[in-house]
Amino acid sequence: MPEIDIAIPCYNHGRFLRQCIASVLSQSADMRVLIIDNASTDGSAETARLIAAEDSRVELCLRERNMGPHASFNTGIDWAQSDYFLILCADDLLAAGCLGRALSVLRAETGVALAYGGQVIWEEPNPCPVPATVDGAVHTSIISGPQFAETLSMPHTPIGTGSFVVRTSVQKQVGYYRPELYYTDDLEMLMRLVSLGSAAKMDAVQGIRRRHGGNISADCWGNWKRELQELLAAFESFFANEGATYPWGAKIRRRVRRNIAHRAYWAGVSHHLRGKRQASAELLQFAWSIEPATRFMPPVSYLWHVENAGHLVASRMREIAVATAARLFPVTN
Repeated sequence: MPEIDIAIPCYNHGRFLRQCIASVLSQSADMRVLIIDNASTDGSAETARLIAAEDSRVELCLRERNMGPHASFNTGIDWAQSDYFLILCADDLLAAGCLGRALSVLRAETGVALAYGGQVIWEEPNPCPVPATVDGAVHTSIISGPQFAETLSMPHTPIGTGSFVVRTSVQKQVGYYRPELYYTDDLEMLMRLVSLGSAAKMDAVQGIRRRHGGNISADCWGNWKRELQELLAAFESFFANEGATYPWGAKIRRRVRRNIAHRAYWAGVSHHLRGKRQASAELLQFAWSIEPATRFMPPVSYLWHVENAGHLVASRMREIAVATAARLFPVTN
């Protein structure tokens, strides 16, 4: 039996599929790959058949009816039999050497449920970014379930599906992705996984996420209130289900709600200073609905807990300066 199983859901991403598969098969790991096509209409199935004919490690599940993305994720979970498991969407890529790094950590740290690293965003039509080459072992931090859950509620480097490798036994135990969480199902799954073990964070880029306008999450881009609402929904789902059974659940839920309220508050302030009054009002109302105290007292302490707080403040100041200059000195033709 191979050491890792990799499921690749695909819907109308045939133009990306070969590059995605190439990034997987080039890894130095003993693997099986399952392409799960969700009744694509762009020729994805034909591309998948050609790829499978070229490499015996590739298997196919080609649906005749579109059953939605969660059905594909969950088919992969049912299919997985190896010690380790990864889901990689067909429009994303694995960074060079990422599987070797993750598997090395998981073999060494038996109490770890998943190993993950950073991801870089590829904004099409720009050239594909090439992460820095990693030589030898990478620095790894072991993060407890409660700490990890709270970290996910703060601004952080996104953890994409292609950026984390899980123990198949843990994945089977926590079960399926929840279809009611259309945009943040992966984040909620991360919390379920680390509720059964620690997370190992590697200081290396593990995945490359392609942004091309057809992503599932595209509707949320630039809409801060929508993003934070979806984030809150993922946490509330976790704490209403599995998270309710853990002694730390109630405490971490309070902290998570506070963090999201504070993020909404400062986003609202930033929008107001840039002249986006409607968006600002909506964000502030959202913050007040979660933590009423923010109506009367700015949550200044939040700023000291944000990663790279100085960079965040500097970025906001630049945005405000640009917006102010545009209002004071409008460009006229």
